[in-house]
Amino acid sequence: MRVFAISDLHLDYAANREWLQQLPLHEYNDDVLILAGDVSDRLTHLEEAFKALSRRFSTVLFVPGNHDLWINRDRMRDSFEKLQTVRSVAQELGLRMDIFRQGELAIVPLQGWYDYSFGAADDYLKAAWADYRNCQWPGYDEAAVTKFFTGQNPTLSSPALLDARQIISFSHFLPRIDLMPDRIPDKHRKIYPVLGTTVLESQLRQLGSSVHVYGHSHVNRQVRIDGVNYVNNAFGYPSEAHFTRRQLVQVY
Repeated sequence: MRVFAISDLHLDYAANREWLQQLPLHEYNDDVLILAGDVSDRLTHLEEAFKALSRRFSTVLFVPGNHDLWINRDRMRDSFEKLQTVRSVAQELGLRMDIFRQGELAIVPLQGWYDYSFGAADDYLKAAWADYRNCQWPGYDEAAVTKFFTGQNPTLSSPALLDARQIISFSHFLPRIDLMPDRIPDKHRKIYPVLGTTVLESQLRQLGSSVHVYGHSHVNRQVRIDGVNYVNNAFGYPSEAHFTRRQLVQVY
């Protein structure tokens, strides 16, 4: 059994959907795929991805990203309703959003959002960032949304983690801002406040993760920090094809 990872498929683009459908049908039948969010804000494209990947992999593990919880195109009441719908579709089509266990290996999904622990959101970001228009969390600010998600994450006391010798965790959102490389221009650092939360870092450290897969930033890299290998393998938008891998990456 091998474990592969990818995120940010953004199937709203035809070129990305074509790539998905050309994945070989029989190369990964004994393998696991970590799908780290941002498949599409359209349920039809989510279903397309879930069906295609379930046919190709033994197990597909999933956490939703921010785009998956946009409500405008599917005319949902709010993002809580969209989240429940996405979870139901994933379950119906055989995807897993819980702990996967095989022998001494455990793979742990970590849900999250952003709580400005990476910096404060200024007026420019609040006007430009599409989540503020396309997500609705009635009665919740960003810190409360983050707490809602991270409060559901597994802990080391979870029965499924008993005697696990190796733990791989994954999230859509970044667990630490220094995963962004120094080469990022200042103009692009304006989005840092909405990239993730330090709560995820605390949780993966408490789990004892040796590998953590994340998405969201569209900055593909593998880096080791304080004993943890962090892996971002975002497929990204067609306009980003010159710097994203646009292929599966094996993490185990």
